[in-house]
Amino acid sequence: MFKVSEPKEGLNRTQIAIRDALDGRRRGWRVVLPLAGPAVIVSIAYMDPGNFATNIQAGARYGYTLLWVVLLANVIAMLFQALSAKLGIVTGHNLAELCRDRLPRPLVLGMWIASEIAAMATDLAEFLGGAIGLSLLFHFPLLWGMGATALVTYAILLVEQRGFRPIEIIIGGLVAVVAICYLIEVFVAPVDWGAAAVHSIVPQLPDATAVMIAVGIIGATVMPHAIYLHSGLTQARVPARNDSDRRKLIAYSNREVVVALCTAGLVNMAMVMMASAAFHLGHSDVSEIETAYHSLTPLLGPAAAVIFLISLLASGVSSSAVGTMAGQTIMQGFVGFGIPLWVRRVVTMLPAFVVVGLGVNVTTALVVSQVVLSLTLPIPMLALAAFTRRRDIMGGFANRRLTQAAAVVASVTVLFLNALLLLLTFGVRLPFLS
Repeated sequence: MFKVSEPKEGLNRTQIAIRDALDGRRRGWRVVLPLAGPAVIVSIAYMDPGNFATNIQAGARYGYTLLWVVLLANVIAMLFQALSAKLGIVTGHNLAELCRDRLPRPLVLGMWIASEIAAMATDLAEFLGGAIGLSLLFHFPLLWGMGATALVTYAILLVEQRGFRPIEIIIGGLVAVVAICYLIEVFVAPVDWGAAAVHSIVPQLPDATAVMIAVGIIGATVMPHAIYLHSGLTQARVPARNDSDRRKLIAYSNREVVVALCTAGLVNMAMVMMASAAFHLGHSDVSEIETAYHSLTPLLGPAAAVIFLISLLASGVSSSAVGTMAGQTIMQGFVGFGIPLWVRRVVTMLPAFVVVGLGVNVTTALVVSQVVLSLTLPIPMLALAAFTRRRDIMGGFANRRLTQAAAVVASVTVLFLNALLLLLTFGVRLPFLS
């Protein structure tokens, strides 16, 4: 017997389909499709232009050596995105809202400021990435590319006013473009699959620069704004009526997180492998996105270079839109109010225009922005681990001991790498690094 469902007034078509899936009136793909969406949107944060910058530098300079960092970062990302989604489903609140309601006000203010800095660093990378892709692909001046990127991302954000499903479909399509482009790239480049497999599981940090790039990879992969956003995407997508609904929604969410972030992780590893295969031997000085594009043409052919730019453009446009969504979630959650979308878009674009106006190396700015993200990353990680273990917040869905232990270990790992970076920045010599 099927369950008798509650009235569906006020629900849109996707919410009705989700309710039907929860009540057992859908089977197979008809269950999966309406429930998919939040993790797909979040996954673009793990394939944004910041990833392009750090992964190109990692592959060109160190070959396959830092692949283990990419794999580690992706595993950490899966855990925390699953916890963030669970928090939104169970409580009906996002992480920023719970911080505002449950933590001392001075601490909340500090967390909000740090999170806004992280959001601006995120937008810097994403906005610049889309602009670089446009300017190189269509031979625009970089400032023209920035203006075009701003218009496209604003148009995507306006679609959200029609409900959550249209923007999920748009972002999902752009995610597919990035993934397909790098699937092609990795088979065009002469990858040493044996070396790639070994370095995916053998930790190694050859020198101080490798530490900075490793921290940048983690910041570019386990992004603070994505942790906040996922709980916001799941909190009101469809109201859970009881614990049975919550249990089913969490199960489907966990599966979506695994599929979406496995895809993102494979794309990131493909970026490093392509850079290693194309640049490491004979072109290890390639450290900029523009140089990588121009070098790919003689090395792998013009088609490979164009595919690289298409993936960069799709990544920059989609991640820029998602970054603005996350910024709104952070502001509304921490301080209880939002600002008009166009104001948010203009404010987050300003650092990118300043960087270009001052003549700062764009790829260097991208890598530094990812390091900033990694330095602010422990804040949402520790808050999420703390809230999801509490039974007074999560009830019977509180983290089990193994899950909580994994969350603590992951947070400590990020803190350790950040500490290494700070020590190196202040000139402290570490005996295990050359």
